[in-house]
Amino acid sequence: MLGVFERLALDAGRAVMRVFHEGCAVDSKSDSSPVTEADRESEKIILAGLRAAYPDIPCVAEEEIAAGIATPDLDRAFFLVDPLDGTKEFVNRRTDFTVNIALVRHGVPEVGVVFAPCTGRFFSGRAGTAEAIDVDGDYRIAGRRPITVRAGGTPVASRSHNTPETEAFIRDLGATEIVSIGSSLKFCLLAAAEADVYPRFGRTMEWDTAAGDAVLRAAGGMTRTLDGQPLVYGKRNQATDTDFANPYFIATGKGVEV
Repeated sequence: MLGVFERLALDAGRAVMRVFHEGCAVDSKSDSSPVTEADRESEKIILAGLRAAYPDIPCVAEEEIAAGIATPDLDRAFFLVDPLDGTKEFVNRRTDFTVNIALVRHGVPEVGVVFAPCTGRFFSGRAGTAEAIDVDGDYRIAGRRPITVRAGGTPVASRSHNTPETEAFIRDLGATEIVSIGSSLKFCLLAAAEADVYPRFGRTMEWDTAAGDAVLRAAGGMTRTLDGQPLVYGKRNQATDTDFANPYFIATGKGVEV
């Protein structure tokens, strides 16, 4: 399954970069968030590949949900797809947008890949094994190396979605260095021992976090809600318009007290 994820992420990343170089119109969804041809084309590639390989596992994908396409029962296993995490970064010609694919089983993100096609950074994770993957100029895997979390105190924060609560949390940590980056790469920096804690006191959706969270957990880290419980997936509450919305959370590497 991880091999399928990696291949689809590379194929989707190639399509995203074609649109990035050619340019495209930017539309707005009902929640006023941006969407582009790159989002749609990437999702089309990923969903076609997943449904061909695993027809019995349901898919939850950002643009299908935005289009009102209902998803079936998610009690056991399902895929979570964010075809272009960091669309604002993409639109603003920044480089840290990603393609995210994850498998969730019984609420836990078990397998995930995060690919940043503009920079070539690629991360994968499955139970007990997390890797940084080297990608060549033809979007082929050129090598891989294991990664694991470290003990330290460097926070990573969102480039486009910071909040006063996040800034206050970071001040309370007494951090002397802060890493700022967009998209789910924040989880991956923790997994790769390039940062140590990622507080998020702002709105996120499950497809934003599942793949990066899977990589982080595979590397020895954890993502918890503010009451100290592991962040779970498959949350549905359509009556209150919070379908697949995450609560605030704090992702950590090793030995970080929060």
